[in-house]
Amino acid sequence: QVQLVESGGGLVQPGGSLRLSCAASGIILSIYTMGWYRQAPGKQREPVAIFTSALRRNYADSVKGRFTISRNNAKNTGYLQMNSLKPEDTAIYYCNVVGPKGMDYWGNGTLVTVSS
Repeated sequence: QVQLVESGGGLVQPGGSLRLSCAASGIILSIYTMGWYRQAPGKQREPVAIFTSALRRNYADSVKGRFTISRNNAKNTGYLQMNSLKPEDTAIYYCNVVGPKGMDYWGNGTLVTVSS
């Protein structure tokens, strides 16, 4: 059974930092494409950062230079380091893993609130 469990969200002031984690079980993260998505209140879910199985990293324009996606294969855990946070980064952040034959798994999300 595949499980993705996000953690690390919370309340942070503008300009602050957070690191989100996505602990995977039942699946080997390193051989699939992993991504972080977010959904703000009243908005659609959007991609934030993608780490492909070919080791390419892609970022939404709104987070380039501030967010970094990474992976620790030994811990089978993915991360999203978020720096210089802005109020508009407030959202529920979800971890996603996709693979062949329609494989598509989501975590339950972790809430990030950027506010003074």
